[in-house]
Amino acid sequence: MPGKPYTTVRAGRRSVRISRPDKVLFPADGLTKADLAAYYKAVAPRMLPQLRGRPLMLERYPGGIDDHGFMQKDTPDHVPDWVHRAELPKEGGTVTYTVCDDTATLAYLADQACVTLHRFLSRAGHADRPDRLVFDLDPPDSDFAPVRGAARRVRGLLDELGLPSTVMTTGSRGLHVLVALDAGSPVDEVRAFARDAADLLAARHPDSLTAEPRKAARRGRLYLDVQRNAYGQTSVAPYAVRALPGAPVAAPLTWDDVDDPETTARRWTLADADALAAANPWRDAPRPRALGPARRRLDALRSDG
Repeated sequence: MPGKPYTTVRAGRRSVRISRPDKVLFPADGLTKADLAAYYKAVAPRMLPQLRGRPLMLERYPGGIDDHGFMQKDTPDHVPDWVHRAELPKEGGTVTYTVCDDTATLAYLADQACVTLHRFLSRAGHADRPDRLVFDLDPPDSDFAPVRGAARRVRGLLDELGLPSTVMTTGSRGLHVLVALDAGSPVDEVRAFARDAADLLAARHPDSLTAEPRKAARRGRLYLDVQRNAYGQTSVAPYAVRALPGAPVAAPLTWDDVDDPETTARRWTLADADALAAANPWRDAPRPRALGPARRRLDALRSDG
């Protein structure tokens, strides 16, 4: 018996049509396109402040997550004109990215089987000057205790440098430690700072941490990945659903959550929509900081070491 041809989601002043709402996107869990749209509508008040003004990379699975998905940069011509866009330069041309500024756009992207949203670490108006810096803690195996320990060490170094940080699960394997910046430094300076900070931390803890991109050189150590801080790179958006069994979610945390042995990268899922919408771990998130003073502190620590 065929399912409903469409349903609608009321989002602000718009009604967004969800075609084939019964289309199963997560076969092992029976979760449908309608479930995805309902999740993103529920968490929109928490998620949208993390998305507004930021170009997005869209991870889409029209055939469900067990089928071949694809990453979408350019916004197709058929997208409604009320969906915001940002045209940014690339080598040899430009890319017109989708920007999600409202709940209606979140619902529309769910209709397009966009399971995961990946955001720029800068806003479209200053794409070459990030206002976020991220350390991606990539563990060598499924043991999550070293990830929690590494997050604490990253936070400790950042505190030394005068850069308070926040933390979130990735919904996949590890944690992201983030710093809010004032967008005053060019992207190359931000990336170089992140790389030097990761190198210093790895030198302090050579048995457990590495900044080595080559897997063969990591030798079972947790990788401090800073590659996402380059121009045009993206990082999974807070509250984004991952294309994995169970529909895990990239969830903001408090630093106390990091100490909880029950915390893992996939602890929160699409089924936790109401709890994620009710909680606000980042309510007291640090104000954006300039990178210059931290750069000077980092250089001093490196010369002393």
